Amino acid sequence: MTRSDVEVPAELPRTLGALKSSGWVSRAVKDEIRSNAVARIAAGEPLFEGVLGYEDTVMPQLENALLAGHDVIFLGERGQAKTRMIRSLTNLLDEWMPVVAGSEINDDPYAPVSRHARDLVAELGDDTPIEWVHRDDRYGEKLATPDTSIADLIGEVDPIKVAEGRYLSDELTLHYGLVPRTNRGIFAINELPDLAERIQVGMLNVLEERDVQIRGHRIRLPLDLMLVASANPDDYTNRGRIITPLKDRFGSQIRTHYPLEVELEYRIMVQEARPASVAGVEVVVPEYLGLAVAEFSHMARSSSHVNQRSGVSVRLSVANYEALAANALRRGLRAGENPVVARVDDLDALAASSIGKIEIESMDDGREGVIFDNLIRGAIHQVFTSRHDGSLTAAIVEAFEAGLVAHTGADRSSAELAALIDEVPALVPAVERFTDGSTDPGLVAAAVEFVLEGLHLSRRLNKDDSGSSATYRGRG
Repeated sequence: MTRSDVEVPAELPRTLGALKSSGWVSRAVKDEIRSNAVARIAAGEPLFEGVLGYEDTVMPQLENALLAGHDVIFLGERGQAKTRMIRSLTNLLDEWMPVVAGSEINDDPYAPVSRHARDLVAELGDDTPIEWVHRDDRYGEKLATPDTSIADLIGEVDPIKVAEGRYLSDELTLHYGLVPRTNRGIFAINELPDLAERIQVGMLNVLEERDVQIRGHRIRLPLDLMLVASANPDDYTNRGRIITPLKDRFGSQIRTHYPLEVELEYRIMVQEARPASVAGVEVVVPEYLGLAVAEFSHMARSSSHVNQRSGVSVRLSVANYEALAANALRRGLRAGENPVVARVDDLDALAASSIGKIEIESMDDGREGVIFDNLIRGAIHQVFTSRHDGSLTAAIVEAFEAGLVAHTGADRSSAELAALIDEVPALVPAVERFTDGSTDPGLVAAAVEFVLEGLHLSRRLNKDDSGSSATYRGRG
């Protein structure tokens, strides 16, 4: 049986003799990956689903590495989909792979390497039972930590087996580590520089000679695997390092990056965020507010007040998008609205989801809040100016200069905010640019508040804040 939840097809051979008769051909794992990658590339299909923004940068390099049969190390800051791509490599394996029944290291029935499998094949021949392993179970992963040992990765003598009466010299006393147990599959080490240098030395043979040696046992396990690793550039050069001989054994080093465009980051956010709607209550986040959340991350990545060495992860954008939607849901539940539409005042919730994910560099205590507010305002202003028609501004400003005052905030219902367009007809064309002509009160209310905030940030209206409420008035 396989560890996967997928049931093994009944038509697959169950003995070594039946496997031979079926015409199944054994091939190295990298040849298997290369063959399946060739089929996808030739068909114009992406290697991975759900990985956006790497089509012209990272993917061509990765395709080259797979076609060349290289072990790969991904170098990039946190939150750049390195682990997702590594785990998705299993989709390039054949769906099912035969192993000698009971093998701990996925022994190839045609060329067994463990003592157990060799003895079983020698004893039973073509009657040797065969098990099938799903591709999802041909992946092993280890997060590198300073306390990781050679026993974890390679293996160790099992004292229980010795206590049962086996000799220390008996190969069957060995307990295999993660690497041998991923034989004929893909093994990944995350944050490789955090692995102690003496342990990295133990990986040299795995990468080059493809064998392991355990506790001085005179055994050689010619492993067949693809080794993939990830590293953060800061760790790579400072806190930890990858020893030169180990770096030299990786065939390809691929540099990842954050989304290059705000619109792309927005698409990733929408794809990755947890749905905000709950049973009976729909939550809508207008696109322009989602773009403001993405713009916030982009501005943080270029801000001199944010530590750029630690990175500004895409996870920040996803968490902020979820916080925005959650605050809108909470507000809507209290107001009894359904559907609920996120508004500008819901962006205040991003403070809790942002401060812990970005490292603010400031000599003054308590400056984090000011820097956060400036980034949020900058993001709103950028999105507003990119979508607002400046020719519509004058008429709106004239109405406020004539003495109009508008009250907004979390304590105002959507109907109250939407009614402002009746008081200020000049708002209608500006609001319609953000609602696509919809008359839904929630969408109109969100657009009204966004337009007013945009005009304030453009220095065309004054704004007085009072807790969760705001008042907009003319500057005269």
